[in-house]
Amino acid sequence: MAIRRGRGVAAVNYPTGMNLGGDPSQALVHSTPTGNFMVTLSSVDLGQGLKQVMAQICAETIGVPTERVIIDTADTDTGPHCMGTFASRGTHRIGNAIIQAAREARHVMLEVAAEALEVNATDLDTDGEGNIHVKGAPQRSISIFDTALTAHFKLGLSISGRGMFLVPRSYPETETGAMKPSTCYAHACTVADVEVDDETGEVTVTSVKNVFEIGRALNPRMVEQQLVGGSWMGISHALYETTEPYYPSREHGGTDFNEYLTPGPGDLAETETIVLERPATDGPYGAKGPGEMAANPQIPAIANAIFDAVGVRVDTLPITPERILRALKQQRAAH
Repeated sequence: MAIRRGRGVAAVNYPTGMNLGGDPSQALVHSTPTGNFMVTLSSVDLGQGLKQVMAQICAETIGVPTERVIIDTADTDTGPHCMGTFASRGTHRIGNAIIQAAREARHVMLEVAAEALEVNATDLDTDGEGNIHVKGAPQRSISIFDTALTAHFKLGLSISGRGMFLVPRSYPETETGAMKPSTCYAHACTVADVEVDDETGEVTVTSVKNVFEIGRALNPRMVEQQLVGGSWMGISHALYETTEPYYPSREHGGTDFNEYLTPGPGDLAETETIVLERPATDGPYGAKGPGEMAANPQIPAIANAIFDAVGVRVDTLPITPERILRALKQQRAAH
């Protein structure tokens, strides 16, 4: 009986969003009288940082500091339509809708500034710090604060915009059934190292190395947090989590989260994560969706590492010590 070591590799590609009725998302953007911008959505932030990234996308498009943008997720009764926060679609679908709405609002904003400065709107640009100036003559400028006041109280205009992103639907070919379910895919590869006690069946994941290709990382720190957290979730899915009854009867199953088995800090492997940026042609500033994919490749990589260590395939999750021991027993009996 011994501790046996193994290494496993797995690679995945993951579609961004879905091919269902165009997978639409809508956004509304409007300026307050003081030059802040409100983005109204029906999209929910699940904790992954959607509000922050949507504020960045809106700010970049209009040309204002991110702190001047407020995200209101409203609800599905009062907000614009959204299919939902799932399928790793949030950044891609909602971000594209916000870009459309923000461009429309920016157009109105520049028209108002042009009237105030007595120039053509096409001659104006923003500095990203809250000002609008004449191209090549930055001394001729007006603040976005004053522009918003002019629009609201002098011209009676609403600095606002509407946006809706819709994916061209792909229909199956009659002859082959081939279709294009997604317009862009994210990719990942994981290498996992494990130690398996062939007497107890206990698995220790000693190292996980991940490479993720996610389009463009709009907020690199938040992307890193999501990918590392997702990697730990992948370990949990592979080795710990289940809602099924425990051996030998249903009474031994977990009844609450105190009994639901998940890894603690001491069970998490040394983790290295590398991000590759290959901007998507139809993504908001090149972004794809890294969400759910973050927890996917670790599972088959760990399963492959266990096979490399002790020579048995366990194809039921989680890969518990009991299942490994049963597989080893069957292996010995076969030999």
